[in-house]
Amino acid sequence: MIKLTNVTKYYPSKLGNQYILKNLSFEIPSNHNIAILGRNGAGKSTLFRLLASSEYPNKGSIESSHNISWPVALATGIHPQMTGRENTRFIGRVNGVSDLDEYELSVRDFAELGQKYDLPVKTYSSGMRSRLAFACCMTVGFDIYLIDEATSVGDPKFKRKAKAALLDKSKQANVIMVSHDTEEIRQFCDSAIIIHKGQLEFYNDLEYAIEEYEKL
Repeated sequence: MIKLTNVTKYYPSKLGNQYILKNLSFEIPSNHNIAILGRNGAGKSTLFRLLASSEYPNKGSIESSHNISWPVALATGIHPQMTGRENTRFIGRVNGVSDLDEYELSVRDFAELGQKYDLPVKTYSSGMRSRLAFACCMTVGFDIYLIDEATSVGDPKFKRKAKAALLDKSKQANVIMVSHDTEEIRQFCDSAIIIHKGQLEFYNDLEYAIEEYEKL
């Protein structure tokens, strides 16, 4: 379970503070693969960043006993001056990986970087960098994986590989997903949260949630 308590999130603007969430208390249940649905500008991405701890509430708190990933496929924590191998070992240590040598080999094989694994990440293409980040995330045993359009990573061959890995993870752990592709959502998720006018509502029935979302 992820618990939001009196969470307020706003962004300053010339017209004053623009509130996305205001004094929101909500519990995201465990043991579900959850899609976050909402119209453009409803706050899906903001909520996602709050869950990922890449942003913090202006007020209130977000607590969980689960080990939550950073957003899959985003190069969060990848240092451009370090090599792919050095980044892998650093990320492994930060996330409490017990066998760094095994982790390193798994990431290397999954990312398919070849000899470039030992070159600085600043020399990588954006696709290579995303593949490294994806592999580092997938190879850590998180309880919950945050997925944000993650199947767009790399070339068609790697996209298929990434999708298969994510589907496998969705059966072993849980996922929380932001995507504009309802067919993709149906593949990964069994339930949904709709965000609308600063409020969240959980739907155990994914198809009903999609119907309600399409009415917004």
